Amino acid sequence: MKILLDIQSLNAWYGPAQILFEINLQVDSGECVALLGRNGAGKSTLFKSIMGLVQRQAHSFQFLNQDASSWSTDKLVRAGTAYVPEDRRIFTNLTVLANLKVGRPQRHVLDNGRLAPQWKLADVLELFPRLQNMLNRSASQMSGGEQQMLSIARSLMVNPLLLLLDEPSEGIAPVLVEQMAQALLKLKSQGVSVLLSEQNWAFASCVCDRAYVLQKGQVVFNGNMSDIQQNKLAQDALWVL
Repeated sequence: MKILLDIQSLNAWYGPAQILFEINLQVDSGECVALLGRNGAGKSTLFKSIMGLVQRQAHSFQFLNQDASSWSTDKLVRAGTAYVPEDRRIFTNLTVLANLKVGRPQRHVLDNGRLAPQWKLADVLELFPRLQNMLNRSASQMSGGEQQMLSIARSLMVNPLLLLLDEPSEGIAPVLVEQMAQALLKLKSQGVSVLLSEQNWAFASCVCDRAYVLQKGQVVFNGNMSDIQQNKLAQDALWVL
């Protein structure tokens, strides 16, 4: 399996305050990786660091086997990353359809030489059928779970290779969490890699292959999801599972 994102010794700051310390992170092509930890552990900062939205420095930062340490946020997006922040950032003054059409699609090649999935409107509506009857509705009139689906669907419209999802199940009704889990499993089966920040253990364990556990800006566990419940360092860093 080809390495898609490979980061070694990443440090990040908000002004003079250092938040992340010597983070090593790897995401392979076509896998779903969980980023776990309590509030304040540094999960959102790690996403912002990957996207170049905060001050960061790394010994090595590679995307698609290229040195991406100096890439701007827009270059990372054009290369195949998509970021869905915790607050979703949809355009509430636009309709659902307008939100879905706002991105500019890119074409990317998978490690086997084939073109990555090309997401069209019909494809994302099949993945999130709940949006089908909302296309002409203002995004401001959607529930939190529906807005989360829209945010993910909009990100897919640029044809990403790597999707960064920050707390997608937070505050969402259980039935919509289940629908999102099924959607992420479909994405993974089609070759899209996912880095998923979560506190919902059941949701993360359903869709993810591996996990990194953060505590106070440091990785305290890196391994298979099935090994977390037997690892004391990981358990101490998490809420009760």
